[in-house]
Amino acid sequence: MWRQFRKFSSSSSSFSAKEKKWDALIIGGGHNGLTAAAYLARSGLSVAVLERRHIIGGAAVTEELIPGFKFSRCSYLQSLLRPCVIKELELKRHGLKLLKRSPSSFTPLLDGRYLLLGSDKELNYSQISKFSKSDADAYSRYESQLDKFCEFMDPLLDSSTPETLQGSSHLNTRMRHKLQNSAFWANCLRRALHLGQKDLVDLMDLLLAPASKVLNNWFEADVLKVTLATDAVIGSTASVHTPGSGYVLLHHVMGESDGDRGIWSYVEGGMGSVSSAIAAAAKEAGATILTNAEVSKLMIEDTGRVHGVLLADGTILHSSVVLSNATPFKTFMDLVPDDVLPHDFHKAIKCSDYRSATTKINLAVDRLPQFQCCNLSHPDAGPQHGGTIHIGPESIEEMHSAAQDAENGLPSRRPIIEMTIPTVFDKTISPSGKHVIGLFIQYTPYKPSDGSWENPVYRESFAQRCFSMIDEYAPGFSSSIIGYDMLTPPDLEREIGLTGGNIFHGSMGLDSLFLMRPVKGWSNYRTPIEGLYLCGSGTHPGGGVMGAPGRNAAHVVIEDFKKS
Repeated sequence: MWRQFRKFSSSSSSFSAKEKKWDALIIGGGHNGLTAAAYLARSGLSVAVLERRHIIGGAAVTEELIPGFKFSRCSYLQSLLRPCVIKELELKRHGLKLLKRSPSSFTPLLDGRYLLLGSDKELNYSQISKFSKSDADAYSRYESQLDKFCEFMDPLLDSSTPETLQGSSHLNTRMRHKLQNSAFWANCLRRALHLGQKDLVDLMDLLLAPASKVLNNWFEADVLKVTLATDAVIGSTASVHTPGSGYVLLHHVMGESDGDRGIWSYVEGGMGSVSSAIAAAAKEAGATILTNAEVSKLMIEDTGRVHGVLLADGTILHSSVVLSNATPFKTFMDLVPDDVLPHDFHKAIKCSDYRSATTKINLAVDRLPQFQCCNLSHPDAGPQHGGTIHIGPESIEEMHSAAQDAENGLPSRRPIIEMTIPTVFDKTISPSGKHVIGLFIQYTPYKPSDGSWENPVYRESFAQRCFSMIDEYAPGFSSSIIGYDMLTPPDLEREIGLTGGNIFHGSMGLDSLFLMRPVKGWSNYRTPIEGLYLCGSGTHPGGGVMGAPGRNAAHVVIEDFKKS
């Protein structure tokens, strides 16, 4: 039966797409949905991707909202995209071009000092030595330890979890499944033995401890700890004092750019170029991609098996396999008919943590910010402009205070701001002499207690708070702004489809990872509804522009097709 599947041309019209029965339908044209489509189409299945918006990419999207200025509207840097996805889908041949940053981070201080960090070990040592000689000595050991931990974790990202077998099955299937899981755990044990007990204990400490404890154990200089701690809280509601926040720190250094571990790159043309390259690979393999095709409901047979989807315009598309790249909450609370799911599963999905305290502001500016601490007045880009610029709290306690404001229902009085200026490297996304700037901001509660994000005055007030903070470090920044686009948690939910505005499709806490993502018992992309699979960031191994959930889910679907 497997050999009978044939490819269908990506040039199929919207009408023909709706007339035929597909081998697989994919809800959502985000990068994971597109990745799943590419792998399924390459295996010979007929696949259609259904994207609600007018543009593909989900949160990995480039949009020209101000004439001449192209914003990476949500995600803004690339490192986590799995090397196997880049290689297997030949994404560079399909137009993916990475622009490495060096130095990679810049942290200005109000007292006139600053810290530059990057891949140059000599630069790092000299820069950190300005604040602490012992920290400079420790930093390379810290990086080496994280690299070691990443190498240990890396194989876990590119395969499905060793989930227990769901439902009834033949004896041969059960035996094969037990052997596969035994091999998985045996491999983990071998790698743990190779790592050694001391490093294994240190890894557990990193995974379970607050990021503040981890960083305090390594370093003494506030500026270094704050610079590194940002990776531990980015995209979450957690404080640096929250147990388990150390894992998110590790998650954000797991990636690489062209083989260089932990290096984050810009993408020429913006993050939408990642999605475009994956889409090109999918189309070349025979997948069809439809935009303005919003799914309103999954069609479920009386037997409990999926048999297609109902679009918002009333059209029914037929397939016995559907992969959802939407969040788990959106999939099961909004698209699945009532009374179809087991009670415990329904409750677990509903009660999962989808909170967010993240806001993204994209700006068009007429000049680069001039940072006071650099004592430079010329308009050209310097090393301080190329990497991630850390603005705001200058100590771990100030970072914690920013989180506490949000816990009390208020946007942070002094928010944590990550500023990026991709136009320092990428000349394709702004008019000559002008720049695009992205601000990734925390913490902004979904429902503030002192106002509403639906109130234009309230929104503008918070935006001006952020701009004024940047003015403290780069006087005149506010006057350089031509225009801006602002996405608060409710905006991210409404426009991009991120439940609660959570950029990871759900919390990345230790209780929501691996065998517990999205919920216990269903971590292997399958669901209680036969023929329905998840392929988005709400599944293992989690959020970020990784492509791993889409690739892993596609392999599970292909495996199930072979069994049928």
